[in-house]
Amino acid sequence: MPQHSTGDKPLLSTPQLVFPSLPSAVDSGCGHTPPSRRASIGSPLSPGALRSATHSPLDSCSQPLCQLPAEKHGPPAAREVRYVSAGPKRLACGWWAFAPECLQAFNTPRGFLLFLCVASFLQGMTVNGFINTVITSIERRYDLLSYQSGLIASSYDVAACFCLTFVSYFGGSGHKPRWLGWGVLVMGAGSLVFALPHFTSGPYQVEVDEGIGTCQANRSVACGKSTSGLSSYRLVFMLGQFLHGVGATPLYTLGVTYLDENVKSSYSPVYIAIFYTAAILGPAAGYLIGGALLNIYTEIGQRTELTTESPLWVGAWWVGFLGAGVAAFLIAVPILGYPRQLPGSQRYVVMRASETHQLKDSRHKVASNPDFGKTISDLPLSIWLLLKNPMFILLCLAGATEATLIAGMSTFGPKFLESQFSLSASEAATLFGYLVVPAGGGGTFLGGFLVNKFKLRGSGTIRFCLLCTLTSLLAASVFSMHCPNVPMAGVTASYGNSLLPQDPWELTAACNAACGCRPEHYSPVCGSNGLMYFSPCHAGCPEVAAPGPGGQKVYRDCSCVPQNFSSGFGHATAGKCSSTCQRKPLLLVFIFVVILFTFLSSIPALTATLRCVCDQQRSFALGIQWIVVRTLGSIPGPIAFGWLIDKACLLWQDQCGQRGSCFLYHNAAMSQYMLIAGLVYKVLGFLFFAAACVLYKPPSGSSNGLEASLPSQSSGSDNPTDLQDAPTDLQFQSDV
Repeated sequence: MPQHSTGDKPLLSTPQLVFPSLPSAVDSGCGHTPPSRRASIGSPLSPGALRSATHSPLDSCSQPLCQLPAEKHGPPAAREVRYVSAGPKRLACGWWAFAPECLQAFNTPRGFLLFLCVASFLQGMTVNGFINTVITSIERRYDLLSYQSGLIASSYDVAACFCLTFVSYFGGSGHKPRWLGWGVLVMGAGSLVFALPHFTSGPYQVEVDEGIGTCQANRSVACGKSTSGLSSYRLVFMLGQFLHGVGATPLYTLGVTYLDENVKSSYSPVYIAIFYTAAILGPAAGYLIGGALLNIYTEIGQRTELTTESPLWVGAWWVGFLGAGVAAFLIAVPILGYPRQLPGSQRYVVMRASETHQLKDSRHKVASNPDFGKTISDLPLSIWLLLKNPMFILLCLAGATEATLIAGMSTFGPKFLESQFSLSASEAATLFGYLVVPAGGGGTFLGGFLVNKFKLRGSGTIRFCLLCTLTSLLAASVFSMHCPNVPMAGVTASYGNSLLPQDPWELTAACNAACGCRPEHYSPVCGSNGLMYFSPCHAGCPEVAAPGPGGQKVYRDCSCVPQNFSSGFGHATAGKCSSTCQRKPLLLVFIFVVILFTFLSSIPALTATLRCVCDQQRSFALGIQWIVVRTLGSIPGPIAFGWLIDKACLLWQDQCGQRGSCFLYHNAAMSQYMLIAGLVYKVLGFLFFAAACVLYKPPSGSSNGLEASLPSQSSGSDNPTDLQDAPTDLQFQSDV
């Protein structure tokens, strides 16, 4: 890692250098210079000391200058300053010896950001989009239970926790683009492995029974279900998810630090915000593309009598993973071609150092050694230094509380909307997507933009996080409101549409007693009297539904649905009854605010984490932070929220006497539990940020003078030639 220190000479554009003579002197003066030794680059040059090649785009990043040791009585030539070039190929964009000039236009922070955004977009689309979209289809296709699909989903986080320490520690001092490129390749391999069961399990074949679920066609279900042996494919899915987790590990540790190293510190939050915004937009694309693919039958090209509304329908879940795997292999190629450092990046190290939180423990100076963290023997000390950093620990705990809410809301947010507003699963997922994409993506980008706009540094970023947490805490009080449940016959209302005062529910009544309705056939219908029924059978509907004017199935002559204005029986429409809740707009607005301000603090908190540790520990610190966030937040978050939501269940699925999934929730209880969880975690996050703000110790020197002396650029280090004629107070370390 190149280090900067203050000097008193003007910075010169480092030209293409040649060595006139004295190879032995070069060896003794530069070739074996220890990392801590620095050489001034501001000494005046003799006309014949070097030859300039001003047209090279890599000039500003050649090997720093090295001054030969002077002799008291030697000739003047012996006291001349000599220059050593690191060689343009070390900073060129390419693969080994192949580094054509046309590729050097992408050898900038903006170029690298483009490819990194595509990689994070693919990761979000695959892991957080496709997986969540197709998990129900995979359960149906391969006879998986809910806890087995949960194991598949959690394999990603387990893999990430195992790999974060290794990748962040050794990758932080290694060649970051190569670590990133190989990680994207592994992630692509995971997508291909995830799609593999479709090609090895044989064609999907089911029997179609159009009349099942109605009164006359209802059939008893045998409880002794034969096993197909397909559930063993869960191990293949877990392997695919494990590879996803391994491959994605470098993205949010090494990718972030590589961006931060190669741009001006004031523009680093913007670059990181764009990177994280791409990662958030990925799941939105995954939901849209995955949802469209599920409308295609899994055996593409084969005719079937099943419709997309059938509970036996399985869509083309595997196509998205094939496409994502191929795209990951393609995007890994340019990432592997980037150099260890981008041209012109050395000048920004001093600014980061000037903003770094100062520890009271003097042992943090050990980590300032450029050779620190390159061997396994430094690992225990690296961990100990992070544990002794109170700022880092508090920011990790604050991130864990935010991650718990994000993981819980992203998993059960659609279910909350589905229950409160009486929506179908697809409608709730779509509505939740409309909230998350602008609130999550916009909040992430806006957070980085505001940090750059208001020049927030050090404690300023933490105070900003504190303000965002307080705002979202106040907005979370919206969960004290709820929409009333749509009345359901036998559960919340009697078959005469009067409220049931007792808790035990009874789905069987005189009007459907002869039908012999089974509790396994859950297919809600809405009667013409405004009452919802468990299934067409429980509504007493004798015949198969006919298409209605709006395209929905309509069941006629249902014995449990009274006709309002004439004699005879009424009709029932497939699907849930629509909710008449007047609080829907207010609930959606406040949920949007909670999501917005939760994501608004993500980039400032990440920036504060990068500034509270030294340069050599930044990648490793992000890795440890991700372990803490996943262990205390992402993994237990859905479990905690799921446990609370299950306590609000009114109607459980009956699988031959055993409890299955929940069919109907008590809206008031669900809102109360969500309110309790939201307030607890938001208060904890507020306290952690407040403690970090109090304990923050600003550096002894200000970075204002340093920032003013650096060349002003809107693109970080995109234009290395700006170093020409730009005075600054920097000295570069003798090895790049």
